[in-house]
Amino acid sequence: MKPIHPSKILGLSLAVALLAACDKPADAGAGATDTVSTVSTEGMWMPSQLPQLGDKLQGLGLELDPKTMTDLTEFPMNAVISLGGCTASFVSPEGLVVTNHHCAYGSISYNSTEDNDLLANGFLARSLDEELPAAPGSRVYVTVDMNDVTDKIDGALSEGMDGAARFAAIEDAKKGLVSDCEADPGHRCEVYSYYGGASYYLIKQLEIRDVRLVHAPASSIGKFGGDIDNWMWPRHTGDYSFLRAYVGPDGKPADYSEDNVPYQPRHHLTVSTEGPQEGDFVMVAGYPGSTNRYRTATEVDNNFNWYYPTMQKVLADWSAVIGEATAGNKDAELKYASLVAGLNNYSKNFTGMLEGYGRSDLLARKRQLENDLQAWIEANPESAEKYASLITDLQELVNEKQSTQERDLVLRFMDRSAMLSAARDLYRLSLEKQKPDMEREPGYQERDMTRFTESMKRIERRFHPQVDRAIWTYFIERYNALPETQRIASFDAFLGDSASGKALQEKLSAMYEATGLTETEARLAWMEKSPEEFRASDDPFIQLAVSMYEDMHAIELQDKAMTGRFAELRPRYMDLLIAYYEEQDKPVYPDANGSLRVTYGLVKGYTPPAGTIQGPADGNDGKDGFVPFTTLRGIKAKYTGEDPFDAPQALLDAIEEKAYGRFYDEQLDSVPVNFLSTVDITGGNSGSATMNGKGELIGLAFDGTYDSINADWDFNDNTRAIHVDVEYMLWVMEKVDGAHNLLEEMGVAAESVAAETAH
Repeated sequence: MKPIHPSKILGLSLAVALLAACDKPADAGAGATDTVSTVSTEGMWMPSQLPQLGDKLQGLGLELDPKTMTDLTEFPMNAVISLGGCTASFVSPEGLVVTNHHCAYGSISYNSTEDNDLLANGFLARSLDEELPAAPGSRVYVTVDMNDVTDKIDGALSEGMDGAARFAAIEDAKKGLVSDCEADPGHRCEVYSYYGGASYYLIKQLEIRDVRLVHAPASSIGKFGGDIDNWMWPRHTGDYSFLRAYVGPDGKPADYSEDNVPYQPRHHLTVSTEGPQEGDFVMVAGYPGSTNRYRTATEVDNNFNWYYPTMQKVLADWSAVIGEATAGNKDAELKYASLVAGLNNYSKNFTGMLEGYGRSDLLARKRQLENDLQAWIEANPESAEKYASLITDLQELVNEKQSTQERDLVLRFMDRSAMLSAARDLYRLSLEKQKPDMEREPGYQERDMTRFTESMKRIERRFHPQVDRAIWTYFIERYNALPETQRIASFDAFLGDSASGKALQEKLSAMYEATGLTETEARLAWMEKSPEEFRASDDPFIQLAVSMYEDMHAIELQDKAMTGRFAELRPRYMDLLIAYYEEQDKPVYPDANGSLRVTYGLVKGYTPPAGTIQGPADGNDGKDGFVPFTTLRGIKAKYTGEDPFDAPQALLDAIEEKAYGRFYDEQLDSVPVNFLSTVDITGGNSGSATMNGKGELIGLAFDGTYDSINADWDFNDNTRAIHVDVEYMLWVMEKVDGAHNLLEEMGVAAESVAAETAH
């Protein structure tokens, strides 16, 4: 099949979008927001696509040349980095990295103890030697190259391949490309799929392995509002933190060492001391994880009527189990703090998904689209020959996959026992090491051994036997509810007559007491052992991992075969969808897939669904909708003195004294805290630099509004991103935490504290 290139996708569709664009008024005040009603800001664009959006972007306020933004080694793209799940940016020549507080939460938690709780107290290194190692496995990835390799992947495929053969051919082709790319030491390479597998790109990243925690405000700032305010507006969260990237004395990536030196990036972002105004152009560059805007009606129906309701309950229950198991145990609570924060975040996300879906006609529109597509196929002889049964074939495959989804979900979470997960991974490693490196499964190749080792080490600070056992018990109970046809014989044999109640607890308790896998050194030692040594072991978790292997491997092979079948149908479906949309001049950008994207929009409030507004408040005018800024007034109004609406006394004092200094905003009569924009983001964008038209850092994206959660499936005019304003970040650093060393390093230290004006 002919690969779909971004130039083709944008070429016919851009005209309408450009006609809709309006030049930004010279006065970017309230009136400027009127333009956004006629300008679509949907889309997570590949940097290579930006020149074709150039007129529109520059009309809205971009001052940079879109052509230069396609070069990933130049400004500003070279300054935007991935943390492997979150986004960050270099903000100094000495490798200083800014990201969200919740993106560094794991490292803050990792370095916290009962005697020194950095989550509660915050952390500031006033010199390099005070910086702390981030959690094991922390990385900074700097994208340095991106090449279209579609022909090389497609060249490995042939007509008539079954799913298993297609999966294997694609995986082997990817491994070969990655191996050649990683011949350059210090780099991590991956092949990313775009448009459902219609296009593939090889992305090369510098992998910096020594990452250190530099500064984080207290959680009462960085997580102000907690789960109550999560996904909500108005918002008053100082969701920022700082890390630093280190390399060896030779300038190359290296493991942690006291001899390492700060990495010197080719480019870093200039930190502005002024945030945006209402109606201003903003853009976000980052690494969005995944979106599902081109899924079928059947998939939409299943996700919103089975998967999200099921997951919402699982995550809420899981969090509650941890809460009960850690009660009264501060050490255990700290070890699981990051996990609980993530569980609560996703639980609320799924609740919002369901509510948003209930207000929408998304499913009806998807069904109508597929009816229209089928009619279009039948009306075009060339299309009829190419796509005749495609929609039906894809729907049948989706139905087949969904037939085992309850089992697949339960088995996926059975590994939430850290001990069983470690045992299974270690045994699989012993088996994979019997093969030549290029024949091993991804995750078990030599390129993966550093990560694997760190995953074994990381358990130490994220594991408590009592809590782990409670979590595993919950998922065993879910397993017990599976129908007989979906159960795993080897696991049933393990349970025997001890499948529930007191008998189960006695069995599990004995396992945790007898296993040696609770010790880091023991786990690392098992990395060097043979399959025969695993089979001869009397460790109960290793025995279970060995006995389950054949059953679980059979399911894995079935999943791969199905993935291969999807890899034949998805690209054809996207090819059909793009051809159909091109006739209507509608843009088709790729779904998010974890690779570098650029999104853009304007600073703008919105009108939420009826009944949401509950009276005037900071960030809320009480009648017309949500305004785009919150201020320090809102922190004072929400403050209760108890989590999650606590705040450091120094912050409260500064607010009371109106010590706004150089960050005072006359229009707001305060310091701005958070703001809204129309940029298109999703998970993975957390920590992304929010830039103005000059490419200066003016904030950090950290969330979306509750009314925007469905944007992963259905972007609409009320979709809004929430950003922490750079002025609030700098104000807290200056007035509350005294992070003057970092302000000076970023070039934003006050020229004279005495010269500042208190309003």
